[in-house]
Amino acid sequence: MSALQLSFFSAFTLSGLGLAFHRTHLVSALLCLESMMLSMYVALSMWPIHTQTTSATLLPLLMLAFSACEAATGLALLVASTRTHGSDHLHNLNLLQC
Repeated sequence: MSALQLSFFSAFTLSGLGLAFHRTHLVSALLCLESMMLSMYVALSMWPIHTQTTSATLLPLLMLAFSACEAATGLALLVASTRTHGSDHLHNLNLLQC
């Protein structure tokens, strides 16, 4: 495993650990998801360079579009939950409470 692959893998793993252990606010969970998507985007963008292929792939652009949609949906959920519950704490968002 090269140093470049190790850095992308460690960035993705640290983002996943941040998502698993720091789940107090919805904003922190969304930031961890965005950092996971960013590390995957950079890894997919560097993959053709690493494998020395001349063809450009559309997979990083497609993933970037999905990441933008995910960010917009997350921010919309953040605004909606803040308006209805008064804060962005995840322990306030209990679906069984309705």
